[in-house]
Amino acid sequence: MSEKSREKVKALKKDLQVIEDAAVKSYKAIETGTVGAYKAIETAVVGTYRKIEDEFVDTFLREDGETVEEAKKRINGQLNDSGRKE
Repeated sequence: MSEKSREKVKALKKDLQVIEDAAVKSYKAIETGTVGAYKAIETAVVGTYRKIEDEFVDTFLREDGETVEEAKKRINGQLNDSGRKE
């Protein structure tokens, strides 16, 4: 192989490495954005669900003088005692 051919091959390898590095950087940016968006959605959905659950327990299941958490524990205990899963 001639010196000129070796230089072209070397230049092509360098160009390919630059392209590969750019592609990896792009994929990592997409991954970070996607995972971040998923976590934000998950946090919002779970938080909203918990608020609805707490309000339901407070309105329909809580007994006098009992906190929402105490009512949840009591209900979970009743469900476990009856053979149901939590």
